[in-house]
Amino acid sequence: MFALLFALGLVAYVQQKSLTIAAARMMPQLGLSQLQLGWLEQAFIIGYAIFQLPGGLLGQRLGARSALTLYGLTAFCAVIATPLLPEYLTGTTLFGALLLAQLLLGLSQGGLFPVSAGVFATWFPARQWSLVEGLGTMGLGLGAALTAPLIATLMVAFGWQQALLWSAAPGLLVTLFWLHYARNTPREHRAVSAAELAELGAMQSASIERRIGWRRLGEILCERNTRLIAGSYLAMNYSFYLLSNWCFLYLLQERHFSVLASGWLAMAPPLASAFGAGLGGVLTMQCCERFGIVHGLRLVPVCALLAAAILLPSATRVGDPYVALAALTLCFGLVELTEGAYWGATIRLGGPYAMIVGGIVNACGNLGGIIGIPIVAYLSGRHRWDLAFLIGSLTALISALIWLGINPTTSATRLVAAQAK
Repeated sequence: MFALLFALGLVAYVQQKSLTIAAARMMPQLGLSQLQLGWLEQAFIIGYAIFQLPGGLLGQRLGARSALTLYGLTAFCAVIATPLLPEYLTGTTLFGALLLAQLLLGLSQGGLFPVSAGVFATWFPARQWSLVEGLGTMGLGLGAALTAPLIATLMVAFGWQQALLWSAAPGLLVTLFWLHYARNTPREHRAVSAAELAELGAMQSASIERRIGWRRLGEILCERNTRLIAGSYLAMNYSFYLLSNWCFLYLLQERHFSVLASGWLAMAPPLASAFGAGLGGVLTMQCCERFGIVHGLRLVPVCALLAAAILLPSATRVGDPYVALAALTLCFGLVELTEGAYWGATIRLGGPYAMIVGGIVNACGNLGGIIGIPIVAYLSGRHRWDLAFLIGSLTALISALIWLGINPTTSATRLVAAQAK
Protein backbone atom coordinates (compact mmCIF):
# COMPACT_ATOMS: atom_id res chain seq x y z
CA MET A 1 0.00 0.00 0.00
CA PHE A 2 2.82 2.41 0.82
CA ALA A 3 4.60 1.56 -2.43
CA LEU A 4 1.43 2.27 -4.41
CA LEU A 5 0.84 5.62 -2.70
CA PHE A 6 4.51 6.45 -3.25
CA ALA A 7 4.12 5.66 -6.96
CA LEU A 8 0.85 7.60 -7.27
CA GLY A 9 2.53 10.66 -5.78
CA LEU A 10 5.56 10.29 -8.05
CA VAL A 11 3.55 10.09 -11.26
CA ALA A 12 1.28 12.91 -10.09
CA TYR A 13 4.29 15.19 -9.82
CA VAL A 14 5.55 14.15 -13.24
CA GLN A 15 2.12 15.11 -14.57
CA GLN A 16 2.12 18.42 -12.66
CA LYS A 17 5.62 19.58 -13.54
CA SER A 18 5.79 18.50 -17.18
CA LEU A 19 4.19 21.71 -18.40
CA THR A 20 6.88 23.97 -16.93
CA ILE A 21 9.60 21.98 -18.73
CA ALA A 22 7.73 21.66 -22.03
CA ALA A 23 7.05 25.41 -21.87
CA ALA A 24 10.53 26.12 -23.28
CA ARG A 25 9.30 24.78 -26.66
CA MET A 26 5.55 25.32 -26.21
CA MET A 27 5.78 29.10 -25.76
CA PRO A 28 7.50 29.93 -29.09
CA GLN A 29 5.58 27.28 -31.05
CA LEU A 30 2.13 28.27 -29.75
CA GLY A 31 2.89 31.98 -29.37
CA LEU A 32 2.45 31.98 -25.58
CA SER A 33 4.02 34.59 -23.30
CA GLN A 34 5.63 33.89 -19.93
CA LEU A 35 2.65 35.55 -18.26
CA GLN A 36 0.29 33.19 -20.13
CA LEU A 37 2.40 30.27 -18.92
CA GLY A 38 1.86 31.61 -15.42
CA TRP A 39 -1.91 31.59 -16.02
CA LEU A 40 -1.76 27.97 -17.18
CA GLU A 41 0.05 27.04 -13.99
CA GLN A 42 -2.45 29.14 -12.08
CA ALA A 43 -5.35 27.20 -13.60
CA PHE A 44 -3.85 23.97 -12.30
CA ILE A 45 -3.29 25.39 -8.83
CA ILE A 46 -6.81 26.83 -8.64
CA GLY A 47 -8.35 23.48 -9.55
CA TYR A 48 -5.95 21.70 -7.22
CA ALA A 49 -6.72 24.01 -4.31
CA ILE A 50 -10.50 24.17 -4.60
CA PHE A 51 -10.87 20.39 -4.80
CA GLN A 52 -8.76 19.62 -1.72
CA LEU A 53 -11.64 19.67 0.74
CA PRO A 54 -14.25 18.19 -1.68
CA GLY A 55 -11.64 15.58 -2.66
CA GLY A 56 -11.10 14.65 0.98
CA LEU A 57 -14.85 14.52 1.62
CA LEU A 58 -15.41 12.37 -1.46
CA GLY A 59 -12.56 10.08 -0.44
CA GLN A 60 -14.03 9.73 3.02
CA ARG A 61 -17.42 8.92 1.47
CA LEU A 62 -16.33 6.56 -1.35
CA GLY A 63 -13.29 5.03 0.29
CA ALA A 64 -9.70 5.45 -0.83
CA ARG A 65 -9.76 2.65 -3.41
CA SER A 66 -12.57 4.08 -5.56
CA ALA A 67 -11.65 7.72 -5.00
CA LEU A 68 -7.98 7.44 -6.02
CA THR A 69 -8.93 5.34 -9.06
CA LEU A 70 -11.36 8.04 -10.18
CA TYR A 71 -8.80 10.78 -9.60
CA GLY A 72 -6.05 8.92 -11.44
CA LEU A 73 -8.10 8.17 -14.56
CA THR A 74 -9.31 11.77 -14.78
CA ALA A 75 -5.74 13.07 -14.42
CA PHE A 76 -4.58 10.84 -17.27
CA CYS A 77 -7.25 12.27 -19.58
CA ALA A 78 -6.29 15.84 -18.63
CA VAL A 79 -2.58 15.21 -19.23
CA ILE A 80 -2.98 13.80 -22.74
CA ALA A 81 -5.38 16.62 -23.66
CA THR A 82 -2.61 19.25 -23.48
CA PRO A 83 -0.43 17.90 -26.35
CA LEU A 84 -3.47 16.93 -28.43
CA LEU A 85 -5.35 20.24 -28.31
CA PRO A 86 -2.95 22.16 -30.64
CA GLU A 87 -3.75 19.65 -33.37
CA TYR A 88 -7.32 20.94 -33.50
CA LEU A 89 -7.37 24.46 -32.05
CA THR A 90 -5.44 27.71 -32.44
CA GLY A 91 -5.22 31.19 -30.93
CA THR A 92 -7.46 32.26 -28.08
CA THR A 93 -9.58 29.12 -28.35
CA LEU A 94 -6.49 26.97 -27.87
CA PHE A 95 -5.32 28.96 -24.86
CA GLY A 96 -8.78 28.67 -23.28
CA ALA A 97 -8.80 24.91 -23.86
CA LEU A 98 -5.31 24.58 -22.36
CA LEU A 99 -6.53 26.48 -19.31
CA LEU A 100 -9.45 24.05 -18.95
CA ALA A 101 -7.12 21.05 -19.31
CA GLN A 102 -4.87 22.37 -16.54
CA LEU A 103 -7.90 23.14 -14.38
CA LEU A 104 -9.16 19.56 -14.84
CA LEU A 105 -5.72 18.18 -13.97
CA GLY A 106 -5.72 20.25 -10.81
CA LEU A 107 -9.22 19.09 -9.87
CA SER A 108 -8.34 15.45 -10.50
CA GLN A 109 -5.23 15.61 -8.31
CA GLY A 110 -6.77 17.75 -5.59
CA GLY A 111 -7.99 14.79 -3.56
CA LEU A 112 -4.85 12.67 -3.87
CA PHE A 113 -2.96 13.85 -0.80
CA PRO A 114 -5.91 14.30 1.59
CA VAL A 115 -7.02 10.75 0.75
CA SER A 116 -3.44 9.51 1.10
CA ALA A 117 -3.33 11.03 4.60
CA GLY A 118 -6.42 9.01 5.49
CA VAL A 119 -4.84 5.86 4.09
CA PHE A 120 -1.69 6.42 6.14
CA ALA A 121 -3.81 7.01 9.26
CA THR A 122 -5.66 3.75 8.65
CA TRP A 123 -2.78 1.52 7.60
CA PHE A 124 0.06 2.64 9.91
CA PRO A 125 0.56 2.99 13.70
CA ALA A 126 0.41 6.57 15.04
CA ARG A 127 4.11 6.65 15.88
CA GLN A 128 4.94 6.18 12.18
CA TRP A 129 2.63 8.83 10.68
CA SER A 130 5.31 11.52 10.31
CA LEU A 131 7.73 8.90 8.97
CA VAL A 132 5.47 7.54 6.23
CA GLU A 133 4.28 11.02 5.29
CA GLY A 134 7.88 12.17 4.94
CA LEU A 135 8.88 9.12 2.94
CA GLY A 136 5.72 9.45 0.83
CA THR A 137 6.61 13.05 0.05
CA MET A 138 9.98 11.76 -1.10
CA GLY A 139 8.11 10.23 -4.05
CA LEU A 140 6.86 13.68 -5.00
CA GLY A 141 10.39 15.05 -5.00
CA LEU A 142 11.65 12.13 -7.07
CA GLY A 143 8.83 12.70 -9.55
CA ALA A 144 9.73 16.37 -9.80
CA ALA A 145 13.42 15.49 -10.18
CA LEU A 146 12.68 12.95 -12.90
CA THR A 147 10.44 15.33 -14.83
CA ALA A 148 13.04 17.89 -15.92
CA PRO A 149 15.56 15.52 -17.58
CA LEU A 150 12.81 13.17 -18.83
CA ILE A 151 10.74 15.84 -20.55
CA ALA A 152 13.79 17.81 -21.74
CA THR A 153 15.35 14.68 -23.29
CA LEU A 154 12.11 13.52 -24.93
CA MET A 155 11.40 17.07 -26.07
CA VAL A 156 14.77 17.45 -27.77
CA ALA A 157 14.37 14.05 -29.46
CA PHE A 158 10.67 14.03 -30.40
CA GLY A 159 9.14 17.43 -29.66
CA TRP A 160 7.16 18.65 -26.65
CA GLN A 161 3.87 17.00 -27.66
CA GLN A 162 5.31 13.50 -27.88
CA ALA A 163 7.22 14.12 -24.65
CA LEU A 164 3.99 14.85 -22.77
CA LEU A 165 2.13 11.92 -24.34
CA TRP A 166 4.78 9.35 -23.46
CA SER A 167 5.18 10.69 -19.92
CA ALA A 168 1.44 10.19 -19.26
CA ALA A 169 1.46 6.39 -19.66
CA PRO A 170 2.93 5.42 -16.24
CA GLY A 171 0.11 7.26 -14.46
CA LEU A 172 -2.50 5.07 -16.13
CA LEU A 173 -0.62 1.86 -15.28
CA VAL A 174 -0.16 2.75 -11.60
CA THR A 175 -3.82 3.77 -11.26
CA LEU A 176 -5.05 0.47 -12.71
CA PHE A 177 -2.75 -1.49 -10.39
CA TRP A 178 -4.07 0.51 -7.43
CA LEU A 179 -7.62 -0.48 -8.41
CA HIS A 180 -6.57 -4.13 -8.58
CA TYR A 181 -4.62 -4.35 -5.33
CA ALA A 182 -5.75 -1.66 -2.88
CA ARG A 183 -8.43 -1.95 -0.19
CA ASN A 184 -9.94 0.76 1.97
CA THR A 185 -8.95 -0.75 5.32
CA PRO A 186 -6.49 -3.39 6.50
CA ARG A 187 -9.39 -5.58 7.62
CA GLU A 188 -10.57 -5.82 4.00
CA HIS A 189 -7.20 -7.01 2.69
CA ARG A 190 -6.57 -10.74 2.89
CA ALA A 191 -2.78 -10.24 3.10
CA VAL A 192 -3.02 -8.45 6.48
CA SER A 193 -2.55 -10.70 9.49
CA ALA A 194 -4.26 -10.55 12.88
CA ALA A 195 -0.98 -9.49 14.49
CA GLU A 196 -0.69 -6.56 12.08
CA LEU A 197 -4.26 -5.48 12.84
CA ALA A 198 -3.47 -5.59 16.56
CA GLU A 199 -0.39 -3.40 16.01
CA LEU A 200 -2.47 -0.79 14.20
CA GLY A 201 -4.77 -0.38 17.20
CA ALA A 202 -8.07 1.48 17.36
CA MET A 203 -7.26 4.19 14.81
CA GLN A 204 -7.39 1.79 11.87
CA SER A 205 -11.15 1.53 12.31
CA ALA A 206 -11.79 5.07 13.63
CA SER A 207 -10.06 6.64 10.62
CA ILE A 208 -12.72 5.60 8.13
CA GLU A 209 -15.59 7.66 9.54
CA ARG A 210 -17.80 8.39 6.50
CA ARG A 211 -20.84 10.22 7.88
CA ILE A 212 -19.85 13.88 7.85
CA GLY A 213 -22.51 16.44 8.78
CA TRP A 214 -22.30 20.20 8.38
CA ARG A 215 -21.97 20.67 12.13
CA ARG A 216 -18.99 18.34 12.35
CA LEU A 217 -17.40 19.97 9.31
CA GLY A 218 -17.84 23.36 10.98
CA GLU A 219 -16.18 22.06 14.16
CA ILE A 220 -13.19 20.86 12.14
CA LEU A 221 -12.89 24.16 10.25
CA CYS A 222 -13.10 26.20 13.46
CA GLU A 223 -10.39 24.31 15.31
CA ARG A 224 -7.64 26.77 16.26
CA ASN A 225 -4.84 24.34 15.43
CA THR A 226 -6.36 23.51 12.06
CA ARG A 227 -6.27 27.20 11.20
CA LEU A 228 -2.72 27.61 12.46
CA ILE A 229 -1.24 24.68 10.57
CA ALA A 230 -3.16 25.65 7.44
CA GLY A 231 -1.83 29.22 7.70
CA SER A 232 1.73 28.01 8.20
CA TYR A 233 1.41 25.64 5.24
CA LEU A 234 0.07 28.49 3.10
CA ALA A 235 3.09 30.66 3.86
CA MET A 236 5.58 27.82 3.33
CA ASN A 237 4.12 26.91 -0.04
CA TYR A 238 5.11 30.19 -1.67
CA SER A 239 8.73 29.03 -1.28
CA PHE A 240 7.77 25.50 -2.28
CA TYR A 241 6.16 26.57 -5.57
CA LEU A 242 8.95 29.03 -6.29
CA LEU A 243 11.56 26.29 -6.01
CA SER A 244 9.41 23.55 -7.52
CA ASN A 245 8.02 25.31 -10.59
CA TRP A 246 10.55 27.94 -11.56
CA CYS A 247 14.07 26.50 -11.11
CA PHE A 248 14.23 25.25 -14.71
CA LEU A 249 13.32 28.62 -16.24
CA TYR A 250 15.56 30.46 -13.76
CA LEU A 251 18.54 28.37 -14.83
CA LEU A 252 17.61 28.77 -18.51
CA GLN A 253 16.81 32.48 -18.55
CA GLU A 254 18.86 34.03 -15.78
CA ARG A 255 21.87 31.71 -15.57
CA HIS A 256 21.94 31.05 -19.35
CA PHE A 257 22.25 27.27 -19.38
CA SER A 258 20.99 25.40 -22.47
CA VAL A 259 17.61 23.65 -22.51
CA LEU A 260 19.17 20.20 -22.07
CA ALA A 261 21.66 21.38 -19.44
CA SER A 262 18.91 23.18 -17.53
CA GLY A 263 16.80 20.02 -17.64
CA TRP A 264 19.54 17.93 -16.06
CA LEU A 265 20.72 20.58 -13.60
CA ALA A 266 17.13 21.24 -12.55
CA MET A 267 17.12 17.69 -11.13
CA ALA A 268 19.25 18.80 -8.19
CA PRO A 269 16.69 20.89 -6.21
CA PRO A 270 13.87 18.30 -6.38
CA LEU A 271 16.32 15.50 -5.57
CA ALA A 272 17.31 17.47 -2.49
CA SER A 273 13.62 17.95 -1.72
CA ALA A 274 13.05 14.20 -1.97
CA PHE A 275 15.98 13.47 0.33
CA GLY A 276 14.87 16.25 2.68
CA ALA A 277 11.31 14.92 2.89
CA GLY A 278 12.46 11.42 3.77
CA LEU A 279 15.05 12.67 6.27
CA GLY A 280 12.50 15.05 7.76
CA GLY A 281 10.09 12.18 8.36
CA VAL A 282 12.78 10.20 10.18
CA LEU A 283 13.94 13.20 12.23
CA THR A 284 10.39 14.20 13.18
CA MET A 285 9.57 10.68 14.38
CA GLN A 286 12.77 10.63 16.47
CA CYS A 287 12.09 14.11 17.88
CA CYS A 288 8.57 13.09 18.88
CA GLU A 289 9.90 10.02 20.67
CA ARG A 290 12.54 12.08 22.50
CA PHE A 291 10.80 15.41 23.21
CA GLY A 292 7.11 14.50 23.06
CA ILE A 293 4.55 15.02 20.32
CA VAL A 294 4.12 18.80 20.54
CA HIS A 295 7.80 19.83 20.73
CA GLY A 296 8.87 16.99 18.48
CA LEU A 297 6.56 18.13 15.68
CA ARG A 298 7.66 21.77 16.02
CA LEU A 299 11.42 21.35 16.14
CA VAL A 300 12.20 20.29 12.55
CA PRO A 301 9.98 22.81 10.68
CA VAL A 302 11.00 25.78 12.85
CA CYS A 303 14.73 25.12 12.40
CA ALA A 304 14.47 24.19 8.71
CA LEU A 305 12.29 27.14 7.69
CA LEU A 306 14.45 29.66 9.56
CA ALA A 307 17.52 28.29 7.76
CA ALA A 308 15.73 28.47 4.39
CA ALA A 309 14.67 32.06 5.08
CA ILE A 310 18.30 33.05 5.64
CA LEU A 311 19.68 31.15 2.64
CA LEU A 312 17.04 31.74 -0.04
CA PRO A 313 17.96 35.32 -1.09
CA SER A 314 21.60 34.31 -1.64
CA ALA A 315 20.65 32.25 -4.72
CA THR A 316 20.28 35.41 -6.82
CA ARG A 317 23.19 37.34 -5.30
CA VAL A 318 26.09 35.01 -6.04
CA GLY A 319 27.86 35.37 -9.38
CA ASP A 320 28.74 31.73 -10.01
CA PRO A 321 25.74 29.91 -11.54
CA TYR A 322 26.73 26.60 -9.98
CA VAL A 323 26.89 28.16 -6.51
CA ALA A 324 23.42 29.61 -7.15
CA LEU A 325 22.21 26.12 -8.09
CA ALA A 326 23.73 24.74 -4.88
CA ALA A 327 21.89 27.38 -2.84
CA LEU A 328 18.57 26.58 -4.52
CA THR A 329 19.17 22.87 -3.96
CA LEU A 330 19.88 23.28 -0.26
CA CYS A 331 16.88 25.58 0.18
CA PHE A 332 14.51 23.07 -1.39
CA GLY A 333 15.87 20.32 0.83
CA LEU A 334 15.32 22.50 3.91
CA VAL A 335 11.77 23.41 2.90
CA GLU A 336 10.83 19.77 2.36
CA LEU A 337 12.30 18.67 5.69
CA THR A 338 9.02 19.99 7.09
CA GLU A 339 6.56 17.73 5.25
CA GLY A 340 6.64 14.86 7.74
CA ALA A 341 5.85 17.29 10.56
CA TYR A 342 3.07 19.07 8.64
CA TRP A 343 1.29 15.90 7.62
CA GLY A 344 1.98 13.98 10.82
CA ALA A 345 0.39 16.89 12.68
CA THR A 346 -2.47 16.97 10.18
CA ILE A 347 -3.33 13.33 10.78
CA ARG A 348 -3.21 13.90 14.54
CA LEU A 349 -5.40 16.97 14.16
CA GLY A 350 -7.98 15.07 12.15
CA GLY A 351 -8.05 11.69 13.85
CA PRO A 352 -11.04 9.92 12.25
CA TYR A 353 -11.44 12.88 9.87
CA ALA A 354 -7.85 12.92 8.58
CA MET A 355 -8.90 13.14 4.92
CA ILE A 356 -11.00 16.24 5.62
CA VAL A 357 -8.36 18.03 7.69
CA GLY A 358 -5.81 17.05 5.05
CA GLY A 359 -8.02 18.67 2.43
CA ILE A 360 -8.26 21.89 4.45
CA VAL A 361 -4.51 22.08 5.10
CA ASN A 362 -3.53 21.29 1.51
CA ALA A 363 -6.12 23.72 0.13
CA CYS A 364 -4.53 26.50 2.13
CA GLY A 365 -1.07 25.28 1.15
CA ASN A 366 -1.96 25.56 -2.49
CA LEU A 367 -3.45 28.98 -1.91
CA GLY A 368 0.19 29.90 -1.38
CA GLY A 369 0.76 28.72 -4.95
CA ILE A 370 -2.26 30.63 -6.24
CA ILE A 371 -0.90 33.80 -4.67
CA GLY A 372 2.72 33.13 -5.51
CA ILE A 373 2.68 31.92 -9.12
CA PRO A 374 1.44 35.17 -10.74
CA ILE A 375 3.85 37.13 -8.53
CA VAL A 376 6.80 35.02 -9.68
CA ALA A 377 5.59 35.06 -13.30
CA TYR A 378 5.33 38.86 -13.25
CA LEU A 379 8.67 39.44 -11.50
CA SER A 380 10.60 36.84 -13.53
CA GLY A 381 9.26 38.28 -16.77
CA ARG A 382 10.95 41.55 -15.72
CA HIS A 383 14.13 39.78 -14.55
CA ARG A 384 13.41 40.58 -10.89
CA TRP A 385 14.17 37.12 -9.63
CA ASP A 386 15.89 38.71 -6.62
CA LEU A 387 12.60 40.15 -5.38
CA ALA A 388 10.74 36.87 -6.02
CA PHE A 389 13.27 35.01 -3.85
CA LEU A 390 13.22 37.69 -1.13
CA ILE A 391 9.44 37.24 -0.81
CA GLY A 392 10.08 33.50 -0.41
CA SER A 393 12.45 34.26 2.44
CA LEU A 394 9.80 36.31 4.25
CA THR A 395 7.08 33.69 3.84
CA ALA A 396 9.39 30.96 5.16
CA LEU A 397 10.05 33.09 8.24
CA ILE A 398 6.32 33.64 8.84
CA SER A 399 5.66 29.92 8.44
CA ALA A 400 8.30 29.05 11.04
CA LEU A 401 6.89 31.52 13.58
CA ILE A 402 3.34 30.15 13.26
CA TRP A 403 4.61 26.67 14.19
CA LEU A 404 5.40 27.94 17.71
CA GLY A 405 1.66 28.06 18.44
CA ILE A 406 0.61 24.67 17.02
CA ASN A 407 -0.51 21.86 19.37
CA PRO A 408 -2.19 19.08 17.34
CA THR A 409 -2.90 16.78 20.29
CA THR A 410 -5.68 18.94 21.78
CA SER A 411 -7.65 19.08 18.53
CA ALA A 412 -7.45 15.32 18.01
CA THR A 413 -8.78 14.73 21.51
CA ARG A 414 -11.80 16.98 20.96
CA LEU A 415 -12.64 15.50 17.56
CA VAL A 416 -12.45 11.90 18.77
CA ALA A 417 -14.63 12.82 21.76
CA ALA A 418 -17.12 14.47 19.41
CA GLN A 419 -17.20 11.35 17.25
CA ALA A 420 -17.93 9.20 20.31
CA LYS A 421 -20.96 11.36 21.11
